Amino acid sequence: MTLDYEIPERSNSNDLGFIFTGSSFKVSDNAGMNDIINNIKSAATDSNISGIFLELSTIGTSSANIEEIRNALSEFKKSGKFIVSYAETYSQSAYYLASVSDEIYMFPDGIIDIHGMASQNMFYKHLLDKLDIEMQIIRPENNKFKSAVEPYFLDKMSDANREQNMVLLESIWNKICNDISVSRGIDVELINQMADDLTLMFEPETALKNNFIDGLMYRDELIAKLQQNLNLDNNKKLNLIKNTQYAKVRPELYSGEDKIGIVYAEGQIIDGEGDDTTIGGESLSKAIRAARNDKKVKAIVMRVNSPGGSAMASEVIRREVELAAKEKPVIVSMGNYAASGGYWISSSSDYIFADPNTLTGSIGVFGTVPNLKGFMNDKLGLTFDEVKTNENSDFGSLTKPLSPYQLKMMQKHVTETYDDFITLVSETRNLRKTFVDSIGQGRVWSGSDAIKIGLVDELGGIEQAIAFAAEKAGLESYSIKEFPKQEDMFESLLKTEKQEYYTKTILKNKLGDKVQYLEALERLNQTEGVQALMPLYFYN
Repeated sequence: MTLDYEIPERSNSNDLGFIFTGSSFKVSDNAGMNDIINNIKSAATDSNISGIFLELSTIGTSSANIEEIRNALSEFKKSGKFIVSYAETYSQSAYYLASVSDEIYMFPDGIIDIHGMASQNMFYKHLLDKLDIEMQIIRPENNKFKSAVEPYFLDKMSDANREQNMVLLESIWNKICNDISVSRGIDVELINQMADDLTLMFEPETALKNNFIDGLMYRDELIAKLQQNLNLDNNKKLNLIKNTQYAKVRPELYSGEDKIGIVYAEGQIIDGEGDDTTIGGESLSKAIRAARNDKKVKAIVMRVNSPGGSAMASEVIRREVELAAKEKPVIVSMGNYAASGGYWISSSSDYIFADPNTLTGSIGVFGTVPNLKGFMNDKLGLTFDEVKTNENSDFGSLTKPLSPYQLKMMQKHVTETYDDFITLVSETRNLRKTFVDSIGQGRVWSGSDAIKIGLVDELGGIEQAIAFAAEKAGLESYSIKEFPKQEDMFESLLKTEKQEYYTKTILKNKLGDKVQYLEALERLNQTEGVQALMPLYFYN
């Protein structure tokens, strides 16, 4: 298993194992979370599989998904089969996953990049000042934790935002340290000391001495060791099978006429149609409706991995969840993020699962309207004049500020939308509205903390959600049906609306974790209308 790419929630079953790099196609092992988890589960009972070889450097997903993979590997170990890890350099996330292995090996001059966790936000205030652009912000007065708008008028985190970031980081980092401590028998205090001193980054012998790894060796030496462990002679090569290959030949995990529908909701929520990286209000609603109307689908699991987005699209999707829940069990499985709009669309389900490191909550909304008058007049030398039939025919114009009345109406709308949000959560989660307001205000919670305040029902991954859905539907045997239906890759390549998606995919493959800066700038163009969006970015 190599996981050094941005791991999607599900594999593209039509991509034939290729990825477009911008100039050509190359063979890939870009399996989605669905195949990664199912492969590990199948491998445990597959007599053709002797063990799992994790060849890790970096991992292209956040800590909640890493934790789900790690939990699946931990369950796999109960089969008695081995897990061995190797890397020239372990990123912090890669080492966290590798720490579940029976044995961990590293290149003799390798690095374990354990340094703790940080959260970084990009701020646009000085850029907007230089361009003479005013961003008109509308948000409820008590939404002090709704920090998505702070980059427009601040140049650093507010005290409230700094507080919520610190609480989240500590919750996730403590979980990571405790898991490593249990797996490797290393005191949490020593892990933190090594992180503070960057010792593991520059002293591989120290990593070996303190039991972070089991040996320093070259890759060919490890391959020879695996051959020996499997009683293979030197002339017989290891038979290695990659994730995407194994997904096509693994034993069936599920069988039965009755089905559990898995609806994937991944990406920022936008109005209209979405794609593999965004949730379209219209397209996801169709997918939920298709699962509801499918007579063979007896229960629905909605996998949510979203920081939120359009409040209107979120409500369109939530309504479909509500309609589906009247006819069959609807269970939500939260991935890395299910915050703000991501929580909104989850709220009307029957039951919510989250990973301990899931980022959720962020119950709050905001609106932004840019005023480009200064930029147009003073920077570009452009002026505008107008005629209008009604008092507010110019509402939404970007070339002048909102009038006091327009600003008042926008404020009223945003405040009412926030009230709708906390009322919704109060009713669906059976919580007092005043309590929801106190834990809302835009504040983001980890899954571990969210369960304590009633925002989620149980800690667990998608496997637990599927099992729970089957139990609620009274199913002993069942198969899985995924929604929405995936497009054929070559057909989608010809569609002009897909060009942006493939361009973005190429950039993510090239930029790695640096893509966060591009995505931050993208958000400047994706905040039309009232937004329920979480802007945090953690790196580890």
